[in-house]
Amino acid sequence: MSSDSLGTGTPGKSFSSFNDFWPFYLGEHSTLQCRIQHFLGTSIAATLIIVAFLTSVPVLYFFAVFCGYGCAWWGHFVFEKNKPATFRYPVYSFIGDWKMFWMMMVGTLDDELRRLGIRPRR
Repeated sequence: MSSDSLGTGTPGKSFSSFNDFWPFYLGEHSTLQCRIQHFLGTSIAATLIIVAFLTSVPVLYFFAVFCGYGCAWWGHFVFEKNKPATFRYPVYSFIGDWKMFWMMMVGTLDDELRRLGIRPRR
């Protein structure tokens, strides 16, 4: 599967794998406030997906997407002051959201930012 078929082959930067994309992704999330918005959005989305599955209320899937991306995009527009990577790299960005969420949950994101030489902005 080519990067174009993953929705990642756009003018400008292109990435041959998620591992190549990951440092770029974290660099686009350099403010703590933006990462918190992502964490909040992903938490709400995951909760709504589970509830939708358990209750067979399909409209909750819509709200999961709306809340998840809404919180994340708010973080970009208000705190990060950049365009969300989702617009250019939707598949890799989706994977990155969940990886960043997991690393925040288990407390390894700060080490990853240091490892990649990404300096958090305030």
